[in-house]
Parts: sequence; structure tokens; C-alpha cells
Amino acid sequence: AATKLASAEKLMYFCTDQLGLEQDFEQKQMPDGKLPVDGFLLCVDVSRGMNRNFDEQLKFVSNLYNQLAKTKKPVVVVLTKCDEGVERYIRDAHAFALGKKNLQVVETSARSNVNVELAFSTLVQLVDKSRGKAKIIPYFEALKQQSQQIAAAKDKYEWLVSRIVKSHHEAWPNVSRKMQPAPEFQDYVYLEGTPKAKKLFLQHVQRLKQEHIERRRKAYLALLPQALDALVPDLDEIDHLSRAKAVKLLEAKPDFLKWFVVLEETPWDATGHVDDVDNERIPLDLLETPAAEQLYEAHLEKLRDERKRAEMRRAFRENLESSPFVTPGKPWEEARSFIMNEDFYLWLEEPVYMDIYGKHQKQLIDKAKEDFQELLLEYSELFYELELDAKPSKEKMGVIQEVLGEEQRFRALQKLQAERDALVLKHIHFVYHPTKETCPSCAACVDARVEQLLGSRFIRPAERHHRNPLADANVDRINLVILGKDGLARELANEIRALCTNDDKYVIEGKMYELALRPIEGNVRLPVNAFQTPTFQPHGCLCLYNSKESLSYVVESIEKSRESTLGRRDGHAAQLPLTLVLVNKRGGGDGGGETLQSLIQQGQQIASKLQCVFLDPASAGIGYGRNINEKQIGQVLKGLLDAKRNLNLVVGSTSAGLKEAADADLRVVMCLMCGDPAGADEVLLPILQAQPCRPAPGGGAAVL
Repeated sequence: AATKLASAEKLMYFCTDQLGLEQDFEQKQMPDGKLPVDGFLLCVDVSRGMNRNFDEQLKFVSNLYNQLAKTKKPVVVVLTKCDEGVERYIRDAHAFALGKKNLQVVETSARSNVNVELAFSTLVQLVDKSRGKAKIIPYFEALKQQSQQIAAAKDKYEWLVSRIVKSHHEAWPNVSRKMQPAPEFQDYVYLEGTPKAKKLFLQHVQRLKQEHIERRRKAYLALLPQALDALVPDLDEIDHLSRAKAVKLLEAKPDFLKWFVVLEETPWDATGHVDDVDNERIPLDLLETPAAEQLYEAHLEKLRDERKRAEMRRAFRENLESSPFVTPGKPWEEARSFIMNEDFYLWLEEPVYMDIYGKHQKQLIDKAKEDFQELLLEYSELFYELELDAKPSKEKMGVIQEVLGEEQRFRALQKLQAERDALVLKHIHFVYHPTKETCPSCAACVDARVEQLLGSRFIRPAERHHRNPLADANVDRINLVILGKDGLARELANEIRALCTNDDKYVIEGKMYELALRPIEGNVRLPVNAFQTPTFQPHGCLCLYNSKESLSYVVESIEKSRESTLGRRDGHAAQLPLTLVLVNKRGGGDGGGETLQSLIQQGQQIASKLQCVFLDPASAGIGYGRNINEKQIGQVLKGLLDAKRNLNLVVGSTSAGLKEAADADLRVVMCLMCGDPAGADEVLLPILQAQPCRPAPGGGAAVL
């Protein structure tokens, strides 16, 4: 039977937190009368208590055990406060239990919650033999296991907190309610208690706040160099100032408040500004931090370095300009040893010097070319006796070089002989074919400038919508008229088709174009032989001849086609790009040199009259007696493409002539030298800026 004990008004539960504060906790008293007891936990305090002798405690426990033994009830010796236990006390307690019929001993710590449950489960097993025997674990081993269990629970709880709490503004009551159902929260609170769970939460919130502050600080520091560049880009302004005066200078700048904000309270990370994410301005008190001071010093060093580098670049350019070793066309590898010194290498990298040297070389070369062109104009008599095709022989080129070789302007391009020879050939071409495309002055050509002035002055937005129909055609398609008498057009059309793919595609400069051919051999005034039809809009015309008769047919056909389009607005025939080609005469007749030269000269004259390109077999590098080759065909088609693209820049027709310009109020004729400082602007702008002034219909580029 169970032992009966009585203890009047004894509290049923109590803990150390209640001692002295019993009224602050819920109180439950033992029931009146006798209380049945099935076993005893005999507690021994093994800590070093004040004013307490452990031997006397052990003597008391021994006497108490003698009384409990009479009840025949199970007894378990529980060593308490093992977290502060004295090794000798623990050893003596074990010896006491061993001497009392091998009493089971459980080492516990209520504060650390180690083996407390084990003590009760051990006693329960002794009371109820049917239960499995609990394994008694020493305190330090149990503490280790519990520490591992707590660490695992802590990791899971911290993961839960990091998943739920994303802002440092979160509060514990709200977050704890969210975490209440989570097993990670429940397990940790069971092991460590709510206060420690709250403490970990607060640590996480504080960490989030510090991370937020650090992100803002890094953002401010990243913006600070830009602010300094914008507010104080001049070294002379701040180089002599102290830090405090530099800050005052910043505050006086008009754009100061665009970059900085002055807070009423400091430091900035303890104010509400740290949470104002929409305000990216830098707190002024941040400038007092070491990191900001380093950035300010770096800004000063950068400005000093830039000044020194600018001085080195300027000194290097001056060295180039004064050095007699730097001549037009001299490579950098040859010049560097004469113009470089240690200071240059110390402050600038070689690519910088190469860039400066390249720009200086360009200036030298441009000036040398300009001087050389002046030299060619001065010796214009050298180019009077060239052949009609303006192709000087090797002997003639030798004479030109021998005469000009004594001139310094000729020798200045000694390292650029290929370009010098090209300038000579270009000058010869200009002498015999003076156009804005061949003009040595290039962009300074008077003809080109007049067109630019008229175009910029008179092109209206409404007129831009009335673009030339030729320019609006699909650029991937080429419509080509082939004009020739006695089967020449059909034969060449067949030869070109043989060079195309199965779907009439032709490759020009690596791109595929659809090629549509219209061979014409009869009267062009008949609809069947018209250049243009409702379904065929020509982009160019290839005119073939191999005799005087076929050449006459070409000229008559072109004139008839142009006459038939005079009344139209589009004027396609007048603008149609033409190419005149001398081809093989079937049967090889009239193949003598005298007849060939005669046909070539006549073709050149007609091409000049029609203002078109002239091709002959000799100019293409092949002997007379062969048909037009693939290279010439590609040349013709490429020329048509270029002309087709250039039509985008044409406004109105320039070929109507003075016949339609008779109604103009003012016709301007100018005689200007290309490249002269006094250009077409000074003559035309006062006229063009007058509001009533407008181009005459069909008046061309120079009729107002």
C-alpha cells in the first residue's frame, strides 16, 4: 500500500522564482489529509553554498534516507545544481548512494534543465516495473547532448525568424503570434524559454538594422565622388583649403542641396533619415567619418593627377610640334626614341602617347596634302599634254615626279609615296573631269556647298513626303533596262541571267539582290519598248554598242525617252542612271585598232554628253573581242545601287535646264575657288535668308 504523508497548507508546486514572491504566482495547496506516496527523490545539493557544510548536509540526507527506507518505497538520489557542482561533493554523494544498497543516482541541473525529466522517469520505472528501464546519463554527457539539441533547435528557430522577419521595424508581439504555430518556435521555447527566444529575435532585428545602415552608408560613399566632381571640380578652388573650410565651400555651392542634406540631429544613422529610402542625398555629417575623409583626399589626388597628366600631354604635343624628327607618315616606332623621356613614361601610358601622336600625324599629313595640291595647281602645265583618257604613262609620271621632286612640298610626302601618287592621279582626273566628286577640296568644294545650302534652305517637311519614286523602291531589287541594237540587248541579258541563281538572284558585295532585266532593241516610243511600264520601274539603263550605227541608236533612244517624260512630274528618264558599254562585235569584223580607237573616242564623247559612265574592254583590263565580263557587270550593278541610294538626297530634278528657269526673277552665277576662305555662304546666305526667295520650278541647284 502507498505510504501516507500529511503536510498542512503545503504548496503543491514551487520553484526558486517563487521564493519570497509567492503571492505573485498562482498558488495550489496540497489537499487536506493524508497523501499517498509511491516513491521518493532524495535531493543532494552538490554546489558550494554559503554558510553551509556539505558533510553536515550529507549526514542529514543519510538520516533522512534511514527514515525513508522504513517505508519500503523506491528512492532515487538526485544531485542538484550540477552546473555549479564541486567534484568532491559529487564523488562523496555517489559513495553515499553506493553504500546504501546501490541507490540510483541522477546528476541534474534545474537551471540548465539537464536530466530533470530523467530523475522522475527513473523513479517511475522503479515504481512500475513494467516500464522500460531508463538509461542514466552522467551530467556532462547529458549536458553535451542537450547543448547539441539546443543548438539544433536554435538554428531552426533562427531560420524561422530570418524567414518571417525581413524588416528591422518588426515588433516582438506581432512576430511571436505569427511564429506560435511553428514547431521550430515551440521546440526552442520548450528548451530555452520565451525570454531567450525574444532575445534572439531582438538580435536579428538589430542585425537587420545594422545591415540597412551599412547599405545606406555604402550608397552615400559611392555617391560622394560624383558629388565632389560636380561641386568642386577645380583643384585651384580647394587645394589650399582645410577640411572645415572645404565643407563650408560645399555648403555655399548652388547645387549643394541637390547632393547633400543637413540634418537637425546627428549622427545620421540614429535619425529617421536612415529609413527615408526616397531621399538619396548624403547626410552632411557623414563627411566627418574616416571613410568620407579618405574619399575627399582621393578626390584631391585625382585632380592633382589629372592636372599633371594634362601638363604632360601638353608638353608632349609641344615636343612633337618642335621636333624636327617628326615628319608626315613617320611611324611611331621610329619617332618614339627621339621624343620620349622619363617624365612622359612616369605619368602617361604609351597608348595615350600613341593616340596624341596619331592625331598630330593626321594634322601633319592633311597639311602636307593640302600643300601638295597647291603645288600641283602651280605646275598645271605638266598635265596639259596627257591623252584624252587622262591616263599618264610611266614615262609621263616619271617626268612629273622629276620636275616636282625638287620641291619641299613634294618631299614632305616621301614616306607616303602611294598616297602622293594617288593625289597626282586624282588631280589629273579632276583636270579632265572636274566634278564635285573628283574635287581635291572634298567637303570644301563650292558645288557641294551650294547644294547643301539650297537643300537646307528649301527642303520643307511637306516636300520630304514627295520623295522620288525611284528612291522608294525596294532596295533589295534591281530593275535594269538593257538598250542595244541587232540582238545586243538580248544576248547580254542572257549572259547576265546565266550568272544569276535559278530564281534570278545576283550577289553584290556579299548581299543577294533580285535582278529584273528588260532588253529593248526597237523604237522606244512604242509601248512595247518603253523604259517604264506599270509593272516595271527602272533603276538604271545599260546602253550597248559595237558600231557607229548601234551608238546612234542608243543616243536617239535616250533622247526620245527623255522627251517623252518632259511633261511628267517624276521625270524618271531624266534621272535614270546610264552606263555606256562598248562590247564585242559579232563575227570579229572591224576589230582593227584604228576602228576600236574611233569607237572608244566616240563613246567617250557621247558619255560626256549624256553625263553617264563609259566602259570599254580596254579599260577593264581585257582585250577587245571579248564580251562584257562578270566584273564589269558587277561594277555596273553596284553603280546603280549607289545611284539609287543617292536619289534619297535629291529634291526635285536638276536636268530641266534653263528652258524652265526662264521665269526665275534672279539667276546667280558664281566663280569661286574651292577651298578659299571666302566661300559660297557669304554670297548666297543674304539672298537665301530673304523670306520671299524660293527655287524656280525646274531651275536646278543654282536658279532662284
